[in-house]
Amino acid sequence: MTSNDRLFQLLPGVYRRRDAERGDQLRALLAVITEQADLLDADLDLLYRNWFIETSQEWAVPYLGDLVGYQPLRGPGEELPPERAAALLAALAPRRDVADTIRNRRRKGNLALLEQLAADVADWPARAVQFSALLHGTTPVRLYTVDERANRGRRRRGRLADLRHGDALDRHGNDPAVRAAGLPGPFDTLSHTVRVSRPDSRYRRGGPNIPDVGLFVWRLRPYAVTKAPAYCIERAYHHYTFSILGNDLPLIAKPVPEPGGTHIAEEENVPAFLRRRAFAERLADYYGPGKSLCVYRDSPDNPVPLADVVAADLSGWKYRPQRGQVAIDPVLGRIAFASRGAPESGVWVTYHHGFSADLGGGEYHRGITKPPKHIKRYPVGPGGAERIMDAIGQWQQERAKHPQAIIEITDNGAYQEQIDIPLLPGEKLTIRAAEGRRPVVRLLDWYSNRPDALRIVGTAPMTDTDGCCPAPPEFTVDGLLITGRSVRVSGPMGPVRFRHCTLVPGWSLDEHCRPAFEEEPSLELIDTTASLALEHCVVGTIRVSQSETRTEPVRIHSTDSVIDATSSTVDAVTGPDCRPAHAVFSAIRSTVIGRTRVHQLGLVDNAILLGETCVDRLAEGCLRFSWIEPGSRTPRRHQCQPDVALADNPPEAELVTARIRPRFTSLRYGEPGYAQLALDCAEATRRAADDASEPGVFHDLFQPQRADNLRTRINEHLPAGCEAGIIFVS
Repeated sequence: MTSNDRLFQLLPGVYRRRDAERGDQLRALLAVITEQADLLDADLDLLYRNWFIETSQEWAVPYLGDLVGYQPLRGPGEELPPERAAALLAALAPRRDVADTIRNRRRKGNLALLEQLAADVADWPARAVQFSALLHGTTPVRLYTVDERANRGRRRRGRLADLRHGDALDRHGNDPAVRAAGLPGPFDTLSHTVRVSRPDSRYRRGGPNIPDVGLFVWRLRPYAVTKAPAYCIERAYHHYTFSILGNDLPLIAKPVPEPGGTHIAEEENVPAFLRRRAFAERLADYYGPGKSLCVYRDSPDNPVPLADVVAADLSGWKYRPQRGQVAIDPVLGRIAFASRGAPESGVWVTYHHGFSADLGGGEYHRGITKPPKHIKRYPVGPGGAERIMDAIGQWQQERAKHPQAIIEITDNGAYQEQIDIPLLPGEKLTIRAAEGRRPVVRLLDWYSNRPDALRIVGTAPMTDTDGCCPAPPEFTVDGLLITGRSVRVSGPMGPVRFRHCTLVPGWSLDEHCRPAFEEEPSLELIDTTASLALEHCVVGTIRVSQSETRTEPVRIHSTDSVIDATSSTVDAVTGPDCRPAHAVFSAIRSTVIGRTRVHQLGLVDNAILLGETCVDRLAEGCLRFSWIEPGSRTPRRHQCQPDVALADNPPEAELVTARIRPRFTSLRYGEPGYAQLALDCAEATRRAADDASEPGVFHDLFQPQRADNLRTRINEHLPAGCEAGIIFVS
């Protein structure tokens, strides 16, 4: 019996026998009716589930919110693709925010509720501060009387900062963004005088005032690095940095869950940058396995005891720890051992650093799937090959049996080796990090008579007995950080993909995150047929050396990535000798720092091209909803900045361009605010994308919409007469 026979089986047996004798005509009719009845039943069940916020479809969430007075934000005003519309809808009307609307209104005016709204609506950790608690005023001396009780009350209303309370002074000026705005810090306990400007003013933010509430939010997320090798300073064998690249890296606290819904967030509950004084006073809260940071010496399983750790200022490496001590500077991310107690077998570290999104590889979830049975996996690390080339050698011995293979690195180690990968037609090789791992490939100066790049070389296809040419080889890199030299692709190749990878711009960094070799490329495409795809990557300059007369232009497609030439005046995508790259370049939700010189553009959408763009072929290609540097030579543009702004104010072209030019928190790779649009960036630029979000690599964070939604929510839940301001700490 099939599912369509459900109604037919309800008939008496005599009718079923007669129908069988006449060719099952009634049975066929009831099967059609049953199919339609099942569709109607499924639709009724779906309609019933759409009445509840826990089980409803995404499109029904705003309608359920409207029934309880929830106010969603306005959309971009134009039709979007389904996948992007779903992501934007989740940002404009989060399901959990709609579900909590009635319950939250019963807690109106509660500071803990404002912090919960920031987490539910914008997915930002926050701390709410009532500025009236910090407000104090000075009393004229003439008002003091012989009544000592009254005098004590007057002294409590205003006083100078106590210089003996170093932690209070440190909390006051620890956050640079808050300090630059002239505001009290999120954990400030000092007294302040009245500032009457509004707390959410675009021009001058207010400060402590009677009706004001400040909601301090952290946009940077904490990213863990677990048991990774530290970097040893070459000139001093007992000095190390947490970053494997040797740059200073401020460490972030691993947030501790709050004990209850009415708890106000403290410093350990948010991803705040670690302070030296806080680290010294609460060392046991921050240091140790499973906590914010930990140092291992001579073995990844041998942590330095808590009793041996001291907090210190290691600026200039002037501090010298005593014998047996290990000095840690959480502000600079540095480690110093005693000169006579330096490790002999290496140093490993566990720490947390801040960044805006899942980009460039890390221990975050990358969606790694188990390979099919016909694709063999060769592990590298504990339980597998010792080096990457050893695993590649094993595969090359079995390549006839396994033309498709995966080299998977299972730890966070640093691999110093020379990597050359020849690929035959029809082969597909993937080198990837295991889920939750971030290995590092360091390409050192091995040879004196040839480049030391990581080389991927394709072999020309041979015609088989049937007269057919096999497909060119394919190569994929997923989740690696590559430093020291470039990656070079040559020969006949198919798709070459880099996914969640970092190819350090400028090859390596100094202690201040300055690139070591500014004009050196990170990716080289030399006489190849490869098509390059970048997804969630950070790479340096891309150089294409290709014959313009004998070959078709290669295709370069960047999605949610940063192409960083280390300066807007250096070529980011180019050919040899400053000639245009013989390539078709496309950039979707990407940030390009440097000049772009290409043969042709494909689609540039919701991107930032921070440098002059020069395109040879203008008849094809399109740029839409992006920032294009003035003076660029490009195909047709649609709603690009600064063209839109200049159309409204043509006489003031230079002034308008300077006002809306993208400003970034940092343009140096290795710093926490890298490639993040600054808080003082013009609104026309921050909302220049087609869905009113910010263009560039962090478009899909929907930060403008999240901030707008949060402002709407907190204004609904403030006490009457109060004003709130959102203050971005990071």
